[in-house]
Amino acid sequence: MFSVKPTKPTFKSYLPPVPTDVKKTIEPPLKKLEPKLLQGEIVVNEVNFVRKCISAESSQDDLWGKLICTNFKVSFIPSEASSKQNSHLSHLLLGEHDIPLACLEQVVTVNDTKGKKKVLGSNQKLKFNPTELILYCKDLRIIRFCFVEAGPESAKKVCLAIAHYSHPADLPLLFGFEYQGRRYHESKGQRVNGATPRGGLQTPIFDRPSDWDREIKRTGASEWRVCSVNESYAISPSLPEHIVVPVSLADQDLKQHSIFFMNQRVPHWCWNHPNGSALVRMAGIGDPLQQRRIDQRVFPTITKSHPQRSEVIRSDVDKCLPNIQDIQSAFIKVRQICVIDPFEESEERWLSSIENTRWLEYVRAFLKHSAEMVYLLDAKNTSVILQEEEDRDLNCVVSSLVQLMLDPHYRSLIGFQSLVQKEWVMAGHRFLDRCNHLKKNDKDESPLFMLFLDCVWQMMNQYPAAFEFTEAYLTVLSDSMWIPLFSTFLFNSSKQRAQHLMDFAKNKAIPQGEDQVVYFPPVWEWSQQFSTKDQTLFNNPMYIGKGAACVQNGEVKTFRRTKKTYSSTLRGTPASLRNGLKAGDESLTRRGSLLSELRPDFSLVKDESPSERFFRDWFSRPADLQGLLIPLLLPSHLALWKLYFLRWVPEACIAKGGPITAYHKLSQLVDEIEILQSQLRQYKAPSPGRTPRPSSSGSLSDQRRMYFKASSPHDPPSPPDFLTSSFPFTPMGNLCRRGSYGTPISKFLNGARIWLSTETLENDSL
Repeated sequence: MFSVKPTKPTFKSYLPPVPTDVKKTIEPPLKKLEPKLLQGEIVVNEVNFVRKCISAESSQDDLWGKLICTNFKVSFIPSEASSKQNSHLSHLLLGEHDIPLACLEQVVTVNDTKGKKKVLGSNQKLKFNPTELILYCKDLRIIRFCFVEAGPESAKKVCLAIAHYSHPADLPLLFGFEYQGRRYHESKGQRVNGATPRGGLQTPIFDRPSDWDREIKRTGASEWRVCSVNESYAISPSLPEHIVVPVSLADQDLKQHSIFFMNQRVPHWCWNHPNGSALVRMAGIGDPLQQRRIDQRVFPTITKSHPQRSEVIRSDVDKCLPNIQDIQSAFIKVRQICVIDPFEESEERWLSSIENTRWLEYVRAFLKHSAEMVYLLDAKNTSVILQEEEDRDLNCVVSSLVQLMLDPHYRSLIGFQSLVQKEWVMAGHRFLDRCNHLKKNDKDESPLFMLFLDCVWQMMNQYPAAFEFTEAYLTVLSDSMWIPLFSTFLFNSSKQRAQHLMDFAKNKAIPQGEDQVVYFPPVWEWSQQFSTKDQTLFNNPMYIGKGAACVQNGEVKTFRRTKKTYSSTLRGTPASLRNGLKAGDESLTRRGSLLSELRPDFSLVKDESPSERFFRDWFSRPADLQGLLIPLLLPSHLALWKLYFLRWVPEACIAKGGPITAYHKLSQLVDEIEILQSQLRQYKAPSPGRTPRPSSSGSLSDQRRMYFKASSPHDPPSPPDFLTSSFPFTPMGNLCRRGSYGTPISKFLNGARIWLSTETLENDSL
């Protein structure tokens, strides 16, 4: 073998060598944009290089990232961390840029170069490549994505996937059924023998006779009893299995007369006044010829339940209040004005436009009618029957408001949740249809629960110290309707809930006899959605209540409300303190509620009616915030609920302004007082059986009630920069009307009559 010498290179370069830096030549790996998925959540489709519109004036603040559709949500993952508020409400199940599919109202695709647009439904085709995607949400958000740099086919596929999965064909296809099944089995190891019943849930569900028994004892309704005649839904498919009826009404008579009521919804008890009068609700009587028979056989039993045998007064709410279609129309109009219409075009007539929607008029109508029922129960000492054709819509609002005005227990957080559970969930309000979760019938959709929350906010706004919870809590509760992970807002009735959860338990191999509250919990388990710190945003620092009453060893541990506490006379009270109103309302006439409506030129005359005298007397005296509360009802007394309707509107966001600034200072003050009280207790000998309050230092500081902690002398006096009138929400990332004004998409939006409707757009050229 021969060895060959390697030849020497003959090429010589006269260029200087290029300086190289090893550190610079090694490029960092690209950031992998992956969503945070819950148990049972899968990615359906995704598209890269998507721009989420953020800024109102330019695109320099817009976010670039990946748009993902899962079987639960639409998720946008920015490629770079976005600048956000230092402190805001952080959801444990949803990211900052996530939207639950159940929250989507409409999915609109746009090709602005070709002037085409289409509202997508389930299993629809898209014949053009979208350059923009606009998501209209039921919580009033409007989110806009641009696909200019994204692949056209990928953009089309993700739009179609979002439209398809936001229109589930059946209730069990909602993600909550998959999620709760996985969560139950994965958390089985955490549940041990001797664990707190129902996972420590404090809110009664009213699916057991014991919950109703406690409520009967709490209200002193000794002439009423828990009846299980509807067990297995033998009489009515929409009533709960256990209802409360008069002691003198036999089960056999109840069965016999149930056929005369719509959907067999017989009269059932809601609440008892300390004077013995009762609040009852029922459906309409199908055959008018049977009205006399019901008057002779059923109503006398309600009369006998009253200690004074007072006559029963029946109120037909269908004749007194707007119907569900009117309420839906008003809500759509106020949503249009608050969210879509440009401020530039409506600024001068904005307040009159809000008034013309009639939304506040309907809020006022429900508050007024409820106050009239309060007069009958409290002043006339008569039992009241609320009658509605089906007893599942308007009655829910009125019965809840009446109890909220009369009973301070329902103004506590646990009490309010039990009120919603009792008068809405277990009473058979059609949440599935009224929320339109399956998007099958728009005619059945109506925001009755939202109307009720607005009525509650109006009372909170007038009596801020009478409620334990805040408007942030009410807003979060309204948002929870669109998170289909909990049983509270998913079903039309207790029977439908029981049937679906029974099938769910079989499919997920959940042991027979397991409590439904454990494997498919209600929304009241807030720890599944928010941290302990964020839940403190629900606490009202001004609340002066005594807390919820309870039953221990068969005895009611609560104060007794009497007529004297309702009408106590404290002469010479300053106007700014009367009725517990805010100082800013002291110029308002205290007797200007129902009185001014009934007689604008009201004065003390001989023909004054008993109801006018009752309201005049009540408004002339300071209110007992732990007694009866009656709202002021002149149009000037009602206001738009800004945190709910305007929280996503950048133009309406006030930096370091709004009610949150007062809440911030009050929370710090209350926290400082509680710290001082805790320190004082350390110097005293502990009382027997009393547990000292946790210290404000160390890890126990997280158990403090207030979200904003006491300030130190070194803290600046001004509110933090992250505080805005939209706190704890942020409007950034929502479609800004000013920024899009004058563009093709703005013309498209302004061309819609009220809200983008499939009917008006389905015939557009594709």
